[in-house]
Amino acid sequence: MPFRGPLNWSKMLQFFDSRSSAGVESVDAESYCRVIEWSGHSGTMEVRLHSSSKWLVATLNGPVSRHAEELIAPMNRMFDLEMDPKEMHRCFSADPWLAPLIVSSPGLRVPGAWSAFELLIRTIVGQQVSVKAASTVVSRIVQRAGKRIDGHQHEATAWRFPTPADLAAADLTQIGMPGKRIATVQAVAAAVARGDLALNEPTANAKAIRNALLAMPGIGPWTVEYVAMRALRDADAWPASDLVLMQAIATRDPLLVRARQQIARTESWRPWRAYAAIHLWNSAATESGQTRGG
Repeated sequence: MPFRGPLNWSKMLQFFDSRSSAGVESVDAESYCRVIEWSGHSGTMEVRLHSSSKWLVATLNGPVSRHAEELIAPMNRMFDLEMDPKEMHRCFSADPWLAPLIVSSPGLRVPGAWSAFELLIRTIVGQQVSVKAASTVVSRIVQRAGKRIDGHQHEATAWRFPTPADLAAADLTQIGMPGKRIATVQAVAAAVARGDLALNEPTANAKAIRNALLAMPGIGPWTVEYVAMRALRDADAWPASDLVLMQAIATRDPLLVRARQQIARTESWRPWRAYAAIHLWNSAATESGQTRGG
């Protein structure tokens, strides 16, 4: 799968690794791997950077490999291979905050998601908790409501993430989440199972999904914008209430402490604000030595 460079593959893998669902996804220093399903067939997808650094190579094992051509588009979206870095760099090159970040970490992309439903559930779980805590709870959800693949050759990817119907019906008591958040998770799962929320449809209307999510109890603008960044592929999405982003802006200009002031400052980053978020999160993580943001 070709792309227009640069692409910072190691940083993308780090992002996926720190937010992966144990048993469903496996990430190492060179590759990303998970079990996937497509048109009724399942198999394993492994993606790594070619030695030429000009394209990614995806290896598909199992019956799902018969859909290789169809899978190119969702893989391109997941690994953000269709964006043009030159356009984004042109937007940020004159910004005193972002220009240095592009120089220090060139090729950052917005990591996508194989499943918009899976990402939405993880994002709800991650509300007001650390990235690590969210990963722990998601792993429990997989064990509680997911399905183990009998005879699977790779233990690290031997589980299927719960289907919407299974998650909606699962017993999630004592899983490490507040009761209201459990209710939100299961209400979302039920809506997807009924077909009321067409998250994984490639032709789904992004604005309609945004509005539908905002109308659901327990889901606010941060969750919607984060899902828009990674699953709906909105390059201009901006999770304005994200604490790491708010701190990053206030640190660079102590006069910008209110949300409205900070949002005004991001206007010059349009239509690439999701990439500004990735750079600011990466900078905060590099400075602290910990995974922060997103």
